[in-house]
Amino acid sequence: MPYKSRSELPENVTNVLPAHAQDIYKEAFNSAWDQYKDPDDRRGDASREETAHRVAWAAVKHDYEKGDDEKWHKKK
Repeated sequence: MPYKSRSELPENVTNVLPAHAQDIYKEAFNSAWDQYKDPDDRRGDASREETAHRVAWAAVKHDYEKGDDEKWHKKK
């Protein structure tokens, strides 16, 4: 279930990530969704959706980190 816009993202994403990080999440999720359509390409027993969410969070964590204030900030 690829996302067409930020407004479709899960609340646990939209409630914590800044807009740019949400864009990264959406694009990474959609790309992984397409890439992992074959179950043999996924790791372990993870579903296609679980795998896409993991990839999306990893993409966000590449550019953003959670600060001491528990908010996500762009890495320096």
